[in-house]
Amino acid sequence: MPRFASLFPIAAVCALCCPPATAADETAPPECVLDEIEHLYEDLILELPRVRPLCEELGLHGERVDIGGCALYCEQEGEGRPLVLLHGGPGSTHHLFHPQFSRAAQWARVIYYDQRGCGRSDYKSEGPYSIGQAVDDLDALRAALGIERWVVVGSSYGGTLAQCYAAKYPERLLGLVLIGSASSGLPVSSLGDRQHQFMTRAECERVSAIFSDDSLTTEQAVFNAHLNGDWKRQSFYRPTIEELARLARYEWKHDSRFRGQIAGSLQTVDLEGVFDRYPLPILMMDGKWDLTWGAEKSATMHACFPDAELVVFDRAGHCPYIDMPDAFFSKLKAFVDALPPPSDEAITLWKRRQAALQREKEQDPAYLVRMSGYGAESSKKLAARYSKDWLRQLDDPGALIRLGFALYDAADYAAALPVFKKAAVCAPFGSTQYAIATIWQGHMLDLLGERDQAIAAYNKAAATGITHTIGHDQYALTYSPVEYAAQRLQTPFTRIENTWQE
Repeated sequence: MPRFASLFPIAAVCALCCPPATAADETAPPECVLDEIEHLYEDLILELPRVRPLCEELGLHGERVDIGGCALYCEQEGEGRPLVLLHGGPGSTHHLFHPQFSRAAQWARVIYYDQRGCGRSDYKSEGPYSIGQAVDDLDALRAALGIERWVVVGSSYGGTLAQCYAAKYPERLLGLVLIGSASSGLPVSSLGDRQHQFMTRAECERVSAIFSDDSLTTEQAVFNAHLNGDWKRQSFYRPTIEELARLARYEWKHDSRFRGQIAGSLQTVDLEGVFDRYPLPILMMDGKWDLTWGAEKSATMHACFPDAELVVFDRAGHCPYIDMPDAFFSKLKAFVDALPPPSDEAITLWKRRQAALQREKEQDPAYLVRMSGYGAESSKKLAARYSKDWLRQLDDPGALIRLGFALYDAADYAAALPVFKKAAVCAPFGSTQYAIATIWQGHMLDLLGERDQAIAAYNKAAATGITHTIGHDQYALTYSPVEYAAQRLQTPFTRIENTWQE
């Protein structure tokens, strides 16, 4: 267990983290991830430096905008073409854009806001938070502010939200800007991950211990983790103590349900082919040292946006507007200034192509399963479309398990059984997916009255030796495969209901 320390005076903390400069190093460049300097501090700081939000220091006026049943916190500055900023996370806030985007206020109307469930906006949602809800919230904000079309700028996860908005509401856009963003139908795993490339093993262990310490608040954990090198995962330059305090206090605020529900919602996002011949200009801006992704991420993403302009900043991380503001805002201004009047004809043609593509996709069972949510209503719809031919076409164990759950929810146990059996065949032996598939084979056999065969399935699950916890949130069910299989050997499974709403 790490030892705790009360807060040093802020000057002392700065001295601890950033030794006073001598005459010789006053002009030295700031430390960056490429310097590979280890940062480890034995004591934890529990009382964070007291710093005001930059909104207050900048003198920005905030308001709560009613979008119908929910109020979103919003700030505006500047005049010109409207530029709305979508923060990342999921679960960050608009504070991350301060103070850099005040530069854009010299030539644009800059609109900052906190997404529903984040920052100073309402923490309420009818059903789970979802990407679809966030898209509609954004358009409701546009209407409430009296804006016909705007430039949508999304950073990180905000870029995914921006893409979803652009797909649904192209007629509301002047242009689209993506900063350090992923998605567009690509599996996240295909984009790589370099987050720990410049952290030492000792830093990684220290950060892990901090985030595992339940006695720390989120603010304390974030501050101390970054102090001990966690900043290297996304920042190019080492933040100051004041910047770390602001990050911990104001840049990471959200409803406790938000991240998990948005992550679940993102599983049903399909952007494949959406930005092929998209009818509006797109600018992609990445940092060369954005360690959130692999080194080939920019090129991989750009292939999904064949008509977009890609700019990669050579000394920048996940937020190039922080690391290279002069170059970033020069490029952003040039893009915004050059935006042509949107073509309604081009938008209509694009929509027709998208409708045809969608009809084609919906003939593929793998697509239908992947796009299905885990709620009871989604299960019913998926089960209603199922045919036995799908078993020949599907070979992904995850998709088969999802399909099995849908058939179980529809109480079609006889159809679900061969689906779970094939999932076990397709999954690597001894894997988590293999354990789930064999356990749920046992469940179906129990419900079909085939107790002897159910016991055989549970014995296979127990033989995997898997002891970590698996969760099926829609059933409020968590279990360790070995322990749970032993329980089912003694007591047959009885039906539990899917309580998730869409």
